Amino acid sequence: MTLRLAAEFVLLAALWGASFLFTRQAALEFGPVATAWLRVAVASAVLLPMVALAGQGAALRRHAGRILALGLLNAGIPFGLFAYAVLSISTGLAAILNATTPLFGALVAWAWLGERPERGRAVGLALGLAGVAMLSWDKADFHSGGTGWAVIACLGATLLYAVAASYTKRYLAGVPALATAAGSLLGAAIGLAWPAWMGWPSGTVGSLSAWGAAAAAGVLCTGLAYVLYFRLIEAAGPARTLTVTFLIPVFALAYGALLLGEPITPWMLVCGAVILVGVALASGIIHSPAGFRRAGSRRPATLP
Repeated sequence: MTLRLAAEFVLLAALWGASFLFTRQAALEFGPVATAWLRVAVASAVLLPMVALAGQGAALRRHAGRILALGLLNAGIPFGLFAYAVLSISTGLAAILNATTPLFGALVAWAWLGERPERGRAVGLALGLAGVAMLSWDKADFHSGGTGWAVIACLGATLLYAVAASYTKRYLAGVPALATAAGSLLGAAIGLAWPAWMGWPSGTVGSLSAWGAAAAAGVLCTGLAYVLYFRLIEAAGPARTLTVTFLIPVFALAYGALLLGEPITPWMLVCGAVILVGVALASGIIHSPAGFRRAGSRRPATLP
């Protein structure tokens, strides 16, 4: 990965780490569905004029059906699920659960594209899922006021992200990143418009801080971030791009601790480390000891 792509990779992690903070602030007043709609609507409004200026309107129209459908998989539904989740769990915990995206990515690629994982990657899948179970075990309270459904919502969102990554690789390879980003966000905005209208809060329509959080989530954490995301998928491939989830919890935990006073417990760090090691193995970023023994010392592992 070049220095420029590495810088975009880190910037993407910082932006998506902040998205949990902004989403929580907005969802407290607007609710989960309206927050998700505001995020994608603002982002698409920012990006669509850029598509026209860049001369990519023809590419967007040519692939409109698939790009619009991608929006619900990669933005609309996952954003709503995370907005629901951060109302009852910490933004740091949501970000750690978000790091399971490459695990689901490997499983989806196996089931859909027939990309059977090697032994080391299979070990990583098992280890990562074990880490999720460790982290979620004491959160599995599905009674009123419990956090079990919030954890399920986060995992459901990451599964959809994984499906969207393989979908993009299979059906939208070669489509300009800006057209894909803007079109998918427009598709998400269209898909969420009616549910957001039905669930729009009555009375006062949000405080200035809530509107500011929604705008920041739309412009920075979605509009700019999605351009970076699809650029990285095109340049580095979906598997390496999905490993951005390694860095997202670092930024999200820092933001939550510094700005919201959220606690960072040793157990969260231990489980997060187990998940990230499993993700690294499952993504092929690092190799199991058995893999090193088979490969010998001919070629060192390369980090993205």
